[in-house]
Amino acid sequence: MTLGNELRFPGADGHWLAARLDHPTDSPRAYALFAHCFTCSKDTLAAAHIGHSLAAQGIAVLRFDFTGLGDSSGDFAATNFTSNIADLIAAADFLRATAAAPQLLIGHSLGGTAVLAAAARIPEATAVATIGAPYQADHIGRLLAPARAEIEARGEAEVVLAQRTFRIRRQLFDDLAGYHSRESISQLNKALLIFHSPLDGTVDIANAAQIFGAAKHPKSFISLDDADHLLTRTADCGFVAAVLAAWVRRYVSGAADPAG
Repeated sequence: MTLGNELRFPGADGHWLAARLDHPTDSPRAYALFAHCFTCSKDTLAAAHIGHSLAAQGIAVLRFDFTGLGDSSGDFAATNFTSNIADLIAAADFLRATAAAPQLLIGHSLGGTAVLAAAARIPEATAVATIGAPYQADHIGRLLAPARAEIEARGEAEVVLAQRTFRIRRQLFDDLAGYHSRESISQLNKALLIFHSPLDGTVDIANAAQIFGAAKHPKSFISLDDADHLLTRTADCGFVAAVLAAWVRRYVSGAADPAG
């Protein structure tokens, strides 16, 4: 297995997006695309652990930094949910052109909401997995609520998230408010696996219930018990990876263990 081969490709707006490809030792049985959480990166514990674990199971995983985050170029303040979706489509296009289109889409937190919205534009994908995902994209606005008044008055503000400072502009709120998930989820036409912790203090588990209720079968829900939102414990990441590796064999062509 080759871990974290460094790559880059042009995003939807022309900025270079940094990526890592976790590649099995042998030819991949399938490809997956991983979308990280809001203001996070491709190198979070959850992204890396899940990527490594799926690669060990024969599934190559491309995890990338959205525009303006991690090692990708561009101005984060100029991005929004629409640009995240566009970056996801660009990543799928890159995989399709250089290897094979992703059959599995994985999204953590707002990345999960983004893959649900982008899935219809990646026709080769037959399975989608979300981890602690908000039902509506504008849920992120609640995290930014303390700075909302300043952003509305000045057009932008500096916001501290996870001990890092980001510049947020009013256009982000306007863009988030324009997305309504029920229609895209109900028309997903792909297998769906929802991971969520009932103790998630960032995205309440009610969001998982709303996603599950809007989706059609095949759909599954897995409780993450006392895991935190960012999956900062290795054991929680390992649990998600193990369940995902087993589940995906049923829904992704070529992902089944040849010996099984």
